[in-house]
Amino acid sequence: MVAGGVKPIRRVLTPKLRRAALYHVLMASGSFVMLYPLVWMISSSVKPNGDIFTTATRLFPSVVTGEHYATGWRGFAGYTFAVFFGNSLLIAALSMMGTVVSSAVVAFGFARIRFPGRNVWFVVMITTMLLPSQVMMIPRFVLFNRMGWVGTYLPMTVPAFFGGAFSIFLVMQFIRSIPRDMDEAAKIDGCSWYGIFLKIVAPMIVPALVTVGVLAFIGSWEDFMGALLYLNKPNRYTAAYALKLFNDNTKIDYGATFAMSVLSLAPILAVFFFFQKNLVEGISIQGLKG
Repeated sequence: MVAGGVKPIRRVLTPKLRRAALYHVLMASGSFVMLYPLVWMISSSVKPNGDIFTTATRLFPSVVTGEHYATGWRGFAGYTFAVFFGNSLLIAALSMMGTVVSSAVVAFGFARIRFPGRNVWFVVMITTMLLPSQVMMIPRFVLFNRMGWVGTYLPMTVPAFFGGAFSIFLVMQFIRSIPRDMDEAAKIDGCSWYGIFLKIVAPMIVPALVTVGVLAFIGSWEDFMGALLYLNKPNRYTAAYALKLFNDNTKIDYGATFAMSVLSLAPILAVFFFFQKNLVEGISIQGLKG
């Protein structure tokens, strides 16, 4: 003990506390590096155009203006960004719904029902995860063009109702953690496979379904390439595509671009934080508890 009854710092900072302190310092530093571009974009969206790059190192603007949000919201080609955000929301909602329904049904079939060729089809499904999206881009465009779907939202929404390999695999792993004894008890009570899926399995895999739904929503909302390939009318453009076209001018309005970029993040953040608890549980694949 030292004078005054205060313990030396070295004795207070045990190895466990030192490791915890180092961990939190590293995590805080990494978080700052990752969040800095986002904070800088938000700050630049409320700076006058003349201060965006002249005071680029300042995160807190000396002068705050909302002019960029008003300018950017007016959009282009006679359509406001409300139209583009509405288009993105419609496509993302349909994709999310299709992914959740199709993934649950297909995953249940692979995890619970024994049918001829099940292992072969499962391998085929997993193999599709190895195909880069660029490989399928041209064949899919040719197919949808022959079907007359180019210029509509169908190429960006209908495929979601036929499942995705990653989503199916994620839900399938969650279903496998549910004891089969529940299936047998339900069969004794007279439940069919449809009843088992709807009354027993579906309520238990909500975290997994929320996970694939949120991932599908985010992926669809940020889909720039799909809009570039399939949409050819301004009134159908999505927010991601509209942000790119917003700068196809001789003079770029960086402030308005940053403002609309900030607004485009709002739906993603809202969905993420609203479903955060189920999202984390679904990714960790905890299955049943207790």
